[in-house]
Amino acid sequence: MNQLHTPLAERLRPTSLEEYIGQEHLVAPGAILRIAIDSGRIPSMIFWGPPGVGKTTLASIISKQLKRGFFVLSAISSGVKDVREVIERAKGMPTSPILFIDEIHRFSKSQQDSLLGAVEKGLITLVGATTENPSFEVISPLLSRCQVYILQPLEQRHLEVLLTKAVERLERDHAIKINLKEPEALYHLSGGDARKLLNAIELVTEVMMADEMKNREITITNKMTEKCIQNNLVKYDKGGEMHYDVISAFIKSMRGSDPNAAVYYLARMVEAGEDPLFIARRMLILASEDIGNANPNALLLANACFDAASKIGWPESRIILSQTAIYLACSAKSNASYMAIKKAQQLVKETGDLGVPIPLRNAPTKLMKDIGYGIGYQYAHDFQGNFVDLEFLPEAIKGTNLYDPGDNAREKEMRTSLRAHWKNKYGY
Repeated sequence: MNQLHTPLAERLRPTSLEEYIGQEHLVAPGAILRIAIDSGRIPSMIFWGPPGVGKTTLASIISKQLKRGFFVLSAISSGVKDVREVIERAKGMPTSPILFIDEIHRFSKSQQDSLLGAVEKGLITLVGATTENPSFEVISPLLSRCQVYILQPLEQRHLEVLLTKAVERLERDHAIKINLKEPEALYHLSGGDARKLLNAIELVTEVMMADEMKNREITITNKMTEKCIQNNLVKYDKGGEMHYDVISAFIKSMRGSDPNAAVYYLARMVEAGEDPLFIARRMLILASEDIGNANPNALLLANACFDAASKIGWPESRIILSQTAIYLACSAKSNASYMAIKKAQQLVKETGDLGVPIPLRNAPTKLMKDIGYGIGYQYAHDFQGNFVDLEFLPEAIKGTNLYDPGDNAREKEMRTSLRAHWKNKYGY
């Protein structure tokens, strides 16, 4: 095949750990996965991370380095029959081959069950790739037999190296000179996804070669990048990366209280055959993160939606998803609970493990009681209004306000109640 007919992302795919870009916490010399690879003994594993960060490439490199057979299945198009065929072929091989399953979170329970015996007996070494939390998407028996490795989004320094390699390859392949005057739009469009970055620079180069090249030299600016991508969006979206843009727009439309936009992006996902549980799960998160105590029923409805969608599936679950999306979009909004835990986590990182006040400490043994644990604690229900003014935070951070009620009817009631109880202590 003519190399120029092969996508740039494939032409630049690394074939060794030395060429691999990113994920130093896993594959740099002395890192946990690198040690296993160098020893020649790797476990079955799940690569969990966003798209375009090197999950497939890393699996391929491992198979080459260990001289193992390498089978690839996509959970979108493969089933139990395909898995069994690989297992049968593995039985006749001298060493355990690697079976790479892309988007393993899309495998059903029965499909995942079909892997168990072969993984447990060591007939295959499973490497699954997922953009979803494997704790929710991979069945427990299979997950317990795999090591989970988290792949991080590529950093700016990684993208810079990748873009340099891309320009050099494009110049060589097309016998042209590329002046990359402004790379910022390319970085922005990639969103840390190597594949998107390479698709973008390849598309911009091809468009400019066809339309504007003079003296076999092109100059790439931010404006030209945005124009080329906008005019060729479908071609740019190779591999379905727009999936992540659509779910982002869906979430932001509900957060922005626009039910019309929310149901439009929901329809985009429905027509694309998106996993209904993926959509329902995102709405569950939004119900707490963006609505919270402004309307606690939102979380209940989102949870009911998830349960119903898991029972019904396509196409009927689209109605339940639509009802829930519209309800969430129209609901009062508050991110106060999200901000509270965020501030609390930062406080813990800054202050460490502060001592719990003595009255609040558990005293299950006589020794603990003798040294004062629990002394001074007062049971709130013994007091009028079921409230007693105690110090619940450690001394070093007492009076710290972490929860700031939102400006909505329900949380205004909460603020009034907190102010009545705590007076000026927390600034309510």
